[in-house]
Amino acid sequence: MSILIRNARIVNRGRIFESDILIEQGRIARIAPSISSRAATEIDAKGHYVLPGIIDDQVHFREPGLTHKATIASESRAAVAGGVTSFMEMPNVNPPSVTQALLEEKYQIAALRSLANYSFFMGATNDNLEEVLRTNGKNVCGVKIFMGSSTGNMLVDSPNTLERIFAESPLLIATHCEDEATVRRNLARYTAEFGDALTASFHPVIRDVEACLRSSSLAVDMAKRHGTRLHILHISTKDELDLFDNSLPLEQKRITAEVCVHHLHFCADDYARLGNDIKCNPAIKSREHRDALLPALLDNRLDVVATDHAPHTRAEKDQPYLQAPAGLPLVQHALNVMLGFYHAGQISLERIVEKMCHAPAVAFRISERGFLDEGNWADLSIVDVDHEWTVQKENLLYQCAWSPFEGQTFRGKVLSTVVSGHLAWHEGKLWEGKMGERVLFRE
Repeated sequence: MSILIRNARIVNRGRIFESDILIEQGRIARIAPSISSRAATEIDAKGHYVLPGIIDDQVHFREPGLTHKATIASESRAAVAGGVTSFMEMPNVNPPSVTQALLEEKYQIAALRSLANYSFFMGATNDNLEEVLRTNGKNVCGVKIFMGSSTGNMLVDSPNTLERIFAESPLLIATHCEDEATVRRNLARYTAEFGDALTASFHPVIRDVEACLRSSSLAVDMAKRHGTRLHILHISTKDELDLFDNSLPLEQKRITAEVCVHHLHFCADDYARLGNDIKCNPAIKSREHRDALLPALLDNRLDVVATDHAPHTRAEKDQPYLQAPAGLPLVQHALNVMLGFYHAGQISLERIVEKMCHAPAVAFRISERGFLDEGNWADLSIVDVDHEWTVQKENLLYQCAWSPFEGQTFRGKVLSTVVSGHLAWHEGKLWEGKMGERVLFRE
């Protein structure tokens, strides 16, 4: 299908300019002020912005084995409705993606069912190093190491295993950093004192700042000693920010860091209102930590904005604090959260695009995506930044059918999303005539 987008305000590479965009055979064929073409589909974007497709480097779509929570099909559609055209999904499914055969099964599922472009992390354990080292860096986004326990049983706590993965893996290593001994010590202390009276408000003191800093410091130290490409996921504390260097351009960094939209948006005060709905690992922490993250994003200590989209059923979240799983659904509303900062005058559209589209492509060395350049795959969204709408159950596309943003009015709406040249979301409807493509990488 050919698509001609007219009168677009294109946001790309730090600039905003008006132009037309012609899409042919899945790619951006031409960008010019006025294009004459008999395209199969023509869209007038006058008054709206065209952004590169968002690349979300951390999601949990729960397939295989946890499909009562979500599926690759359901969550990829929610992603597309939110302007996310490519995702990188985590290995803590059932069975976990810790062999090449199990990893490839997920790719086969996505090829048939994912409306967005897709990649999947290879999971590390204490005893699968040989499988990890067989991973092909040209078509797999990286290796995931849980240096703190979270959903699933994939904790890597063997010092020898960690050292060998950091020393021997040529792929990017993405880490969940929370010190397990610190978390367990805090949990034992507060459980002994409060027992069943524990609520989600205790989460940031159980999974505390010390746990994050200890683990992130260890990861950075190992990466520096071994020259590893390290990407630390979901930074949540101001104390960790000094670990990251902003003196180098992103292309030259070996150690990069991600911040998630919920850590930018919520703070510990919100547990009183939302309880387990914002229980996640690492925990959402106090206002002083929350308020330090956006400045660090803007000064490039933090490189990438992602979601850590992690849905659970309503019944699971309604359990008492200690039984309720960690994680919340976010991928449909990540851009809306960032547009809230834009309307508050705290970040520009150019920087939102840099952190959500360009930077993931650069940090992960993604081929031909993340930028609105002629010849690249056509991944983009058309956005009305002033359209106000309210999040309600009726407009949620998550299989879990709930959101911590229910009842909130956002300013800014994704009108259309193009995935690898296919108009996948338009005028409030999903168009499923073509699935997404496997994301490829430069080694």
